[in-house]
Amino acid sequence: MLGKIFLVVYLIAQVGIALVTEYVWNRNELIRKIGKKTRVVRIIIYTVLAVIPMLGAYLPRSALKYYCLGIGNIWFAFFMYYAPLVLILSLIAVIIAKVRGKKRSRLVGFSLFAAFIPALIGSAYGLYHGQQIKVVNEHISIEAADSDLEDLRVVLIADLHISVNSRPELTRRMVELVNEQDPDLILVAGDIFTSNMGMTHPELYTDALSQMHSTYGVYAVGGNHDVDENLFGGFSVSPISEAFRTQEMDDFLDAAGFTMLYDEGVTIADGRITLLGRLDERKAGDGTSDRLSVEDLISGVDQNTPILVIEHEPVEMDELSAAGVDAVFCGHTHNGQIFPGNVIVPIFNEYCYGIEDVNGMYAIVTAGAGYYGPPMRVGTDNEVMVIDISFN
Repeated sequence: MLGKIFLVVYLIAQVGIALVTEYVWNRNELIRKIGKKTRVVRIIIYTVLAVIPMLGAYLPRSALKYYCLGIGNIWFAFFMYYAPLVLILSLIAVIIAKVRGKKRSRLVGFSLFAAFIPALIGSAYGLYHGQQIKVVNEHISIEAADSDLEDLRVVLIADLHISVNSRPELTRRMVELVNEQDPDLILVAGDIFTSNMGMTHPELYTDALSQMHSTYGVYAVGGNHDVDENLFGGFSVSPISEAFRTQEMDDFLDAAGFTMLYDEGVTIADGRITLLGRLDERKAGDGTSDRLSVEDLISGVDQNTPILVIEHEPVEMDELSAAGVDAVFCGHTHNGQIFPGNVIVPIFNEYCYGIEDVNGMYAIVTAGAGYYGPPMRVGTDNEVMVIDISFN
């Protein structure tokens, strides 16, 4: 439903900006002649760019679909900056022109360039910064009945979103940073893929990911995008009943050396620490949103051991805390990924980024090691989060 709503909003925005652009072109005497000569070309280019994301969403799986998805993601990011700038600057320019009493003003036409240039610069910066990744260090302390339990270094990564806009170089750099931390445990908190994938040469990614090493292994959960479904502007245009994990995804995860936890648990450190992994809250991967309740997930767990949970989306934190969980490791939010997302997302997410105390339980949310949709980061960073846990 949200995908279809966004599609309607997108179409209205595209038509609206096209009309505003034509109006502004015709308000400037200096560029009006150029505008007439290039009008057909501009309309064709603009129409093609506007349609490409829709082709990426609705075409059947093919090379053309993935090509449209890749180009469409970049166009979305540019349009996100360009559209409001055009509206705001054009309105200001028209008001100034009327106040000055001139029928036509150079200022009105040049507002297009004043919007285009910062949108282009912002997008270019985002594309560059989206290929950078850093290490973030945190420390937490958990009470444990076992006085001999040694400190645990956990590396948390999430939201790799391997898909059409991914680059193996970023994945290799992430793996290098992970291994440099000499981790005891590596956790992958979902959204390893972006829906129907479309990556070229998946073996380049599995070869890199399989090189991650830790004392107790690599454990992962699925996210809401680790299913095969069509997306438009980041929103699903497929019903949950058609959202399934695929054999292609399972084969990839096996080759990467990930131990997947689908509403199940393991013990590590010779049985002295419990690790649980949750199915995604919205898309379990079997065409439903069904998953165990917190009570059923925790049932049978040794409460004398520290209990760690991997959960893609930072939800049900109060329930997990009440059930005796010590720390929950999440992703999903990307910390907003692209400005102004990093300002807006925290308004709608109680646990958006960092570490929060939830009645004695740690809610830990990473900004993610990749990007969703546009291959860009503005105002946020791709990161590898390192959490050193000491047991009291």
